[in-house]
Parts: sequence; structure tokens; C-alpha cells
Amino acid sequence: MLTWGGGRVPARAGTPRRLLAGTLLALLVAVVAPLPASAADPGGKCPIGQEDCNVWDEDPGIPGDPGGDDGPGGPSGPGAAPKCQWNGKPLPCYNEFLGWFNNGDGCYYKLAEPQPDAPEGKQWYVQTCNGGDLGSQVLVPLDGPPAGFGTPPDPEELARRVLASIKLLPPRVAVAPRRSKGPGLVGLPVWMWASPGRNYFGPIHAGDSDRGLRVDITAKVDRIVWTMGNGVTVTCADEGTPYDPKGPRAGKTSPDCGYDRGYDRADTYRVSATTYWSVTWSGGGESGVIPQTRTSGTVPIDIDELQVVAR
Repeated sequence: MLTWGGGRVPARAGTPRRLLAGTLLALLVAVVAPLPASAADPGGKCPIGQEDCNVWDEDPGIPGDPGGDDGPGGPSGPGAAPKCQWNGKPLPCYNEFLGWFNNGDGCYYKLAEPQPDAPEGKQWYVQTCNGGDLGSQVLVPLDGPPAGFGTPPDPEELARRVLASIKLLPPRVAVAPRRSKGPGLVGLPVWMWASPGRNYFGPIHAGDSDRGLRVDITAKVDRIVWTMGNGVTVTCADEGTPYDPKGPRAGKTSPDCGYDRGYDRADTYRVSATTYWSVTWSGGGESGVIPQTRTSGTVPIDIDELQVVAR
């Protein structure tokens, strides 16, 4: 007899192990009921710099869109170093209230209005130092504009500002078999999928203008990489297909996003996923790409040995 989770499934002599495993997958996942959202086990902290890392271990239904594109954009991914920064902190090269930033001394400058009487050949500038600290604002007479003064908008900087105004959410992940009804078995395929939606996978379109320059961005996920908790990663092109215990592929491998060979030994594994976003921008005759990533929390999956017990 085959046993799993206290149940007993008869096995005929000579039944191929893999065929039997596939049959068991259909049986095991078919009895899995939706796990309430409160029971999802994130199992760890979010990645550094990322405030949210959704875990989703319930039947999907029809996921709703999380809302508009406004709000914090989350952590910036790798890309070109910011053109203006102070003590390692990126700053806008232009501020409509403070003027233009000078990387050399960490101060913003704008012409004082109205202009007080100044020594010959000089003009008064409002200088705001320490990266824009208003407590460090003074009037200074200068022979000419400081470095960076009057430069036109930087398209990439504006693109990053637009990016910061939209929501790129971490994936909400689910797997089958699920922990809520008992362990899966060694050698059985695992299905992985994530909640769809434009803020999870894109595309998201946004744009903005500054001093006559218009920049537009498009953000979309190129791939999702699953970390299976045993040193193996699985790369999928999209969010994957939810497992349907009554569907035509019940007991089989996922059509688009699965760990087909399954785990090779019994243990508890923690599965997570990272979406890789491509944010393309164009404006001012220039264009570029700003890579971004978002990482989920972890969902546990228990795996037991496939045991054959002879009478």
C-alpha cells in the first residue's frame, strides 16, 4: 500500500513509480482547499529597501487591480549613477523652488529676485546648501553662474521621477501542492504561479513634463525567477497558470511555470519569486532602460518520501 498523510492508496505490483507519482499529485492537490490569506506564511523579512513582499497562497479567483499608478515606486534597481547627489544621496539636478544643483559644493543656486545692490560684475544668488537644507539658505554674490546652473532637464532624471510615481508591486505567489492539507511527495512536479495585474506584471505607461521636456516610460516584467529553496531556480516568462485539480492537466506538469522534476528528497522548502522589470523611457531625443526588481516573501512547501508498503 502507498501511504501519505495518514491516508492509504492501493498500488498494484509493477506500477511505474513516475506514473504512480503523477496519479498521486492529482489526488493530493485535489483535496487542497483555499488557504485563508491570514494563514499565508511569509517566513522572512522583505528584501532590504523593499517595504512589502506579498505572499499569496489561496485559490486565485479573479484578482483585482491594486489601484492607480500613483504612490511610491519602491526601491530603485541597478542603473546609471544619479548625475546629482550629496553624501551618496541622489538629488534632482533642478528644483523649482531652489534652482540648480552644484555637485561641487552640494548647494542649490537660483538668482535672487529682486536683485539687491551688488558689487560691480556680480549678481546675488540664493544658495541652499547641505543638499537643499532650507536652514542653510543664504544670499551670496557671484561673478557668474555656478557649475550646473541653467542646465536643461536631464531626460533620465525625469524618467526616474516618473518611475518613482508609479507602483511596481512584488509578486503575490502560490504553489501546488500546498502545505495547508499536508506534504507533497518526492519526485512529483510542482506548479508555481503569481497573481496577474498591471501593477504586478505591467505594462504600465506614465509620463511627465519639466521645463518643456516630455518623458514617457513603459514598465513591464521581462521574467519571473522562482527560488525553490534547494539551490534551484526556475525562470518563467510570465505569471504562470494556477493549478486546477479538476482540469485537464491535473496530476501533470505545469504548461508554462513549474518545477517539473520535483524535489529529490524530503524536507521543508521555502519558495519565493523575483520579478525583473524593464522600464524603458524616451524623451528629449534620448532613450534608455532602467532595470528594477521586486521580490516576494516566502511560502513553505513540505515534501515527504514516496513510500510503498507491502502487505
